[in-house]
Amino acid sequence: MDADEKRYPVDDFINYIRTIRRYSQRTAEIYRDALEMYFETADTVSSELVREHIASLLLKGLTPRTVNLHLSALSSFCEYMIRSGEMETNPVRSVKRPKESHRLPEFFTESSMERYFDTISKERAELSFHRYRNRILLLVLYSTGMRRSEAVNLRIRDWDAGRMVFTVTGKGDKVREIPVPCGVSQEILLYLNRIKVQFPSRDDDRFFVNDRGGCITAQDVNDTVHEELDGVEGFSGKKSPHVLRHSLATHLLNDGADLNSIKEILGHSSLAATQVYTHNSFEILKKSYLTAHPRAKDGGKNGN
Repeated sequence: MDADEKRYPVDDFINYIRTIRRYSQRTAEIYRDALEMYFETADTVSSELVREHIASLLLKGLTPRTVNLHLSALSSFCEYMIRSGEMETNPVRSVKRPKESHRLPEFFTESSMERYFDTISKERAELSFHRYRNRILLLVLYSTGMRRSEAVNLRIRDWDAGRMVFTVTGKGDKVREIPVPCGVSQEILLYLNRIKVQFPSRDDDRFFVNDRGGCITAQDVNDTVHEELDGVEGFSGKKSPHVLRHSLATHLLNDGADLNSIKEILGHSSLAATQVYTHNSFEILKKSYLTAHPRAKDGGKNGN
């Protein structure tokens, strides 16, 4: 293994994508795991060995989407080796990737979200700090479409109360501004005041804190979303920060927002990433259309 590590500097590559390419910690961890899994059985990178690796991953039950993520990691590593002068070509490029099934993004309905958030103002005074913080976290995630990592790294100074705008640093250190509705802004101000009362000696600038006033983690965010929505009427299926992000995008599109505006709010690098939500909107339109269409009533027998 020592010889392989010298020939294939995985640690150097991971450091490169973290510091130079500005990949997230989560992506870097996924890439490291993928490379270590490949080099457990292979001592070189060739098209034939990569194809065998794909087959073994599929036999283990990994989805085509996950396998393709492994291939992306391996391909990026080869490109790094080429730039370093250690390889001449990228053998992964000639390997056909498993076909992925295109699933529509999951989302919660507007009515379900409204019912959940209606309880914030009604029960605010009675809620423990833990439950109140949880609900504000979900409110901010849904109202802004922030990524989980963006919420974790959010600072109090990123909130402009006068303009009612968050300044968010996203992927690749790209900075964007996200406006929030007046009602959400008022809840944010009340939450920040409660933090001061709850933790008067706290000197950290993190926007979201744990029950002890310390920094929350990505897993804390996942757990919070699941804790708050599990078993609640109207919230079936997967419960995650990303589904809240999908929900906002779908609702904005359904309510008439243009794709470019949604792209900027979500911090997508290209319009293609945002266009996937048009499929959700089409499915909603299709359902409404077929429900109301005279030829769809009574099994389509009207007019016969």
